Amino acid sequence: MMSPETLAELVDRHGPGLTLYARQWCATAEDVVQDAFVKLAGEKPVPQRVVPWLYRVVRNRAIDAGRAERRRRHYETRAAGRSPSWFTPGADSAIDGQVATAALLALPPEQREIITLHLWSDLTFEEIAAVARCSTSTAHRWYAAGLAALRERLNVHAASR
Repeated sequence: MMSPETLAELVDRHGPGLTLYARQWCATAEDVVQDAFVKLAGEKPVPQRVVPWLYRVVRNRAIDAGRAERRRRHYETRAAGRSPSWFTPGADSAIDGQVATAALLALPPEQREIITLHLWSDLTFEEIAAVARCSTSTAHRWYAAGLAALRERLNVHAASR
């Protein structure tokens, strides 16, 4: 088994190069390199030529990670195409559902969350504050700011709910 000092020296000396090497195949290069060093720490006996062994392990894991990323992206894209829109267009709707969805998604997460909880879930600001772990006044302020931003993006000037 390899000593912690030797392993630390290998990480310091070869970690950056291994990370750069893994980036050509995947977006999670740091995780792949870390996994390779964890695997090395548990190897019995220690490989005779440690550095080439590390590069081989990193290469294999990076290729696998890249494949997994592409599969995940493919399935997420297909699922997103099947998911219902946030807005169901009505016959008398003055706002395009896709434009409204894009405007809502462009809001800061806390504003989007508060608006969704209030408009779609019909929660009070006291209930929203408990869910979002903020004060009631903060929840109301985020709601008002989010609605103002939505009105501006959608060029709508109507009374808020």
